[in-house]
Amino acid sequence: MLAALLADGHTVRALARSDSSAAAVEAAGATAVRGDLTDTDLLAREAVAAEGIVHTASPGDETSARVDSDLLDAVLGAIADSGKPYVHTGGVWVHGSGQVDEDTPVDAPDLTAWRGPLDERVVSARDGVRSVLVEPGIVYAESDGGVAGITAMLLSGPTDEAGAVQLPGSGEQHWTTVHAADLGRLYALALTHAPAGSRYLGVSGQNPTVAEIAEAAGVRAVGTSPESTLERLGAFGGALLLDQQATGEKARRELGWTPVEPSLVEVVAATR
Repeated sequence: MLAALLADGHTVRALARSDSSAAAVEAAGATAVRGDLTDTDLLAREAVAAEGIVHTASPGDETSARVDSDLLDAVLGAIADSGKPYVHTGGVWVHGSGQVDEDTPVDAPDLTAWRGPLDERVVSARDGVRSVLVEPGIVYAESDGGVAGITAMLLSGPTDEAGAVQLPGSGEQHWTTVHAADLGRLYALALTHAPAGSRYLGVSGQNPTVAEIAEAAGVRAVGTSPESTLERLGAFGGALLLDQQATGEKARRELGWTPVEPSLVEVVAATR
């Protein structure tokens, strides 16, 4: 996302929680703001000074709901009646299994059930803020000759006695996917062009099965039962068992978004 914003000519200030993160932000051409998501006073000050705000980070643990709620209190309160854009990150998993789009009712797995009320708060904001919700699919990117993200975890998972990687579930479930660079461009478009209260799935339209991903990597894999997946991975396993397909057509139609990066299967195959 940082690269997309800079490419569009924005001047970016990015929150950085460590020296290494700050160095990466500065090297990319943005200004690092040392701080943490829980520093709501800092977030409010930065929001007041900025022309627009994009929130993509998350603790990724049991504090996520509280941190996001506190952030919304601070940021939306600070920019009320300003007309500024605020882009918030949700997740496509909240829509459950099936062919899903922005209007599919929420049927979230336990892992992301906390998102629902906060997502609704974003799209229902009527306090003079142009608030927008982006709901990414499974995000991937090339990394050190491999692939980063959940896919890397899938391909390096535990093996059975014969050496086959144990997939979450049967492997026949589809995953909605999006390349990190394409997703970044969607955020940049949403920041500039999306109307208040809008919601967009951040998905490329490529929905491979888990088994197809493993096959592309040349990995010998075996499906497992939902019960064993839940026992091994808990609530995270429940999310990985979702069988989702989506097109991302709304973002194409309304924002002119065009995913151009290689598909997840193509990226994985290229790393063999």
